[in-house]
Formats: sequence, structure tokens, C-alpha cells
Amino acid sequence: MGARTRYRKRALDILFESEARGGDLSATLADRVAVNDPPINAYTVALVEGVTAHQARIDGLLAENARGWTLERMPAVDRNLLRIGAYEILYNDDVPDAVAVSEAVDLATDLSTDESPRFVSGLLSRVVELKPSLTE
Repeated sequence: MGARTRYRKRALDILFESEARGGDLSATLADRVAVNDPPINAYTVALVEGVTAHQARIDGLLAENARGWTLERMPAVDRNLLRIGAYEILYNDDVPDAVAVSEAVDLATDLSTDESPRFVSGLLSRVVELKPSLTE
């Protein structure tokens, strides 16, 4: 597993934990940074803070394009992987879109249901298609 993949997985862990506990995402991140076990990399922090800052827009885009699925019905792992992937596609020019999709699909393969990789790939590919037409 590459370094950035580990950082994405750690961001997923924090997003998942915060959602499962019904807590504030910023507070969960602050707690994990304070404990620092396992260590929190700057890229993990950037991902969590980026998802936090843009979550309403990201969730709206995912909800509009997830055919037959609501965000609430999605497995929590998939929902949070999609948030990370969409954040990287829309807001992180350092990560090629194809890499953001591939990384999310790989994590879905390792951590979620048998159907999840295809679902994550399809929805994030749709975000990539829409990206040129999206304006902030």
C-alpha cells in the first residue's frame, strides 16, 4: 500500500468514526491528531478538512447522481470513500482524476461490499464527467 493510499485510508477512518459516533468531524480530527496513534499525516488532515469544508456541495452532487440510491442508504464506507474521491476530483489539482477514482475503487475493494467497487467507480466517473460544467 502506497503512502497516499494509507493517508486516504486514515482519512476514511476518521470520517467513518465521526459519522458513526454522530460527532463533529472537526472535533474527531482534532482528537485523532492529538492522540497521533497511528500518526496523522498532513495529507490526511487536508482530506478531512477538505471534505468538511465542501461536504454540502459534495453530498449534493453525489445524491443527484447516485441513481437509485440516497446517501443514507449507501454503506458508510462507500459514502465516505465517495466524499474523499469527489473532494480530490473537484478540489485537489495535484491528484489526477483517474488516480482519485482508482484509489477510491481500490479501497472499496478492500473494505466494502462486493458491489461497492463498481458503484464507487461509476459514481466518481460521473463526477469526473460533470467536473468541467461545475462552477463554484
